[in-house]
Amino acid sequence: MAKEKAVKELEDLPGIGPTTAEKLRGAGIDSLDKVATQFPSNLSEITGINEETAKKAVAAAREATTLNVESAKQLKEKRDDIGRISTGSKDLDELIGGGIETDAITEVYGRFASGKTQLGFQLAVNAQLPRKDGGLAGNVLFIDTEGTFRPERIVTMAKKAGLDTDQALENISVVRALSSEQQMLAAERADNLIKEKNIRLIIVDSLTSLFRVEFLGRGALNERQQKLNSHIHRLAVLANRYNLAVYVTNQVMDNPGMMFGDPTTPIGGNILAHAATTMLYLRKSKEEKRIVRLVDSPLKQEGECVIKITPDGIKD
Repeated sequence: MAKEKAVKELEDLPGIGPTTAEKLRGAGIDSLDKVATQFPSNLSEITGINEETAKKAVAAAREATTLNVESAKQLKEKRDDIGRISTGSKDLDELIGGGIETDAITEVYGRFASGKTQLGFQLAVNAQLPRKDGGLAGNVLFIDTEGTFRPERIVTMAKKAGLDTDQALENISVVRALSSEQQMLAAERADNLIKEKNIRLIIVDSLTSLFRVEFLGRGALNERQQKLNSHIHRLAVLANRYNLAVYVTNQVMDNPGMMFGDPTTPIGGNILAHAATTMLYLRKSKEEKRIVRLVDSPLKQEGECVIKITPDGIKD
């Protein structure tokens, strides 16, 4: 009797061939976990397979997936291994609980020239420092979606940090993504690079700009959100799997329904808001000063601090 094939991918599910699997991925159902939580009727509607086949696929997905149950004590021990990258500002580090955390996604949103990219540059340098100096002694993957990466800024900040400038540049792998597909592929194919290059920080600057350009109008909103959800989920998996930090910048829009207060709202809606571990809002003040507001964090209460963006980098 032939041995039953192990279910590891969507295509391994009964009744799900390559074409049907692509339909599922196009609908944002890109893993066995996601199939396992579907109603057979919904799966049937998305793919066109009959409901009986859909039931078998869902049952097989549930059989192939397991829940990772850990005690709070085990999680506490894991938390002891969490690393933090200094932002260059003691006040900002204090605001967010000691720096940008590993095994987490930190989202920073703000208007044009608010300092989101500059903070990313500073983290790309500081991540290379020894742990005792506020770094992770590791390298960086920088996914550039807006053409904003500037080696010159890295050189200036690296000099100030006491690093060899050529080596600091060598330690940053840059992917210039020209489409949302290229952006997503950079994350999908990152595993080997992370292991080979000792990547401890992934920067995506910006997370939403290409999705915003390519998926215009209300009719494309659902597809945009599904793809964005898949992308941010992949980044979260990498952060957890390799205990690395993920820093993403986000664009903003004005909320016309807001009558009072600051109408600035990050792009991406609830999908991104729920995916980010820590959310920061950056806004311009006088001259070099920027106001940073901690919007959401599981570790610290909301609050604000002031930083400076100088020629040498981020300072108090």
